[in-house]
Amino acid sequence: MSQIDEASAPMTSDTTHSDVTHVDVIHSDVTHVKGTHVKGTEFDVILVGGGMVGAATAIGLALQGLQVAVIESFAPEAYQAEQPLDVRVSAISVASETLLERLGALDSLLKMRNVPYLGLETWELDGCITQFHSSQIGASHLGHIVENRLIQLALWQQMAQLAGITLYCPDKVVAFARDSDSVSVHLQSNSKLNAKLLVGADGAHSQVRQWAGIGISGWDYAQSAMLININTAQGQQDVTWQQFTPKGPRSLLPLPGNNASLVWYDDANRIKQLMQLNNKQLAEQIRLHFPARLDADFTVENKGSFGLTRRHAQRYYSQNVVILGDAAHTINPLAGQGVNLGFKDVEAFLAVIKDALAQDNIWWSNEVLAQYQRKRYRDNQLMMTAMDLFYAGFSNDILPLKLLRNGALKLANINSPIKNTVLKYAMGLN
Repeated sequence: MSQIDEASAPMTSDTTHSDVTHVDVIHSDVTHVKGTHVKGTEFDVILVGGGMVGAATAIGLALQGLQVAVIESFAPEAYQAEQPLDVRVSAISVASETLLERLGALDSLLKMRNVPYLGLETWELDGCITQFHSSQIGASHLGHIVENRLIQLALWQQMAQLAGITLYCPDKVVAFARDSDSVSVHLQSNSKLNAKLLVGADGAHSQVRQWAGIGISGWDYAQSAMLININTAQGQQDVTWQQFTPKGPRSLLPLPGNNASLVWYDDANRIKQLMQLNNKQLAEQIRLHFPARLDADFTVENKGSFGLTRRHAQRYYSQNVVILGDAAHTINPLAGQGVNLGFKDVEAFLAVIKDALAQDNIWWSNEVLAQYQRKRYRDNQLMMTAMDLFYAGFSNDILPLKLLRNGALKLANINSPIKNTVLKYAMGLN
């Protein structure tokens, strides 16, 4: 499977993004004051990070009646149809779409640029192929490919409708402190916030995780990925595909209209070299190294790159603190599960909070937060390991492994209950 969604990975890009400080529909409730005055505010939850996972979490908590403060440095740029397509895109699964619908963000998201994808194809250089299609399980589609910032924007538009959310943007945390059974956060704006629970949805380099003393394990892969937006002679496509090579996959994701996103995995030095090429030179390299499935009549519009890393927090909570999404785990982006795993974290976290509130339990207690960890830790660990094994198994030229994986691809291409199970998992339904 070929999707990419590196929402939080540091990325080198040709695109210059303006640091927009607020969305048209949202204005911060914070007045930034200078001097020694400190504004104190009490909340149920302080949430650091207003990206896709953080915004979804804030909405879900507010819908349960909690008062939530959201701290974010930059707001997503307001949407205009003529804007260039961003290189950061996500393949959101049907399960993620269901969550976004419950949170009230899906309708506005689907009014912006998006592509429903109906098929997934994977094959090797020798042509051994596995094909999945939504029609095989009677589904209308497998998911949607959407720019990350548009997912965030749709969620921010919904946040603006909820009185239970106070947005501190642009703002940053300068210090955390722990009281007897609460957490306080000091902001760059000189505001001081207090809450029973601090939520870290602030990405792979999470301040919240580091302050809470939650360790991480993992490693940097010896490879990088390059994201390349192209304009093609073909009309809008509805199948995402990838070809495995010993150097790594070459992938395509459909984008709206005559556009597509290419993903080129390779040695980090090779990707660095490719990033130095101009668009015409890069297009020639793509024609040489991508499969013939890619129509040669295209132009390169934009590009970016990032290193591949694996990180997993040793735990997902401590006293009055919980972490979700990339703050808790970063995964090889091969299967495009990053944002979908993050949304699964949101689902599990909201579910345990809802149960605790319904039973009049202490919803911010370690016992409740441990339930969230039990729901998600093993699943995330299994997905991370499976992606590593899949990537290692296919990105080499060792003959026994080649024979084994070719047999697996042929077996997976047979219509069977196993194939249906794989499809449902790709949709987030298992």
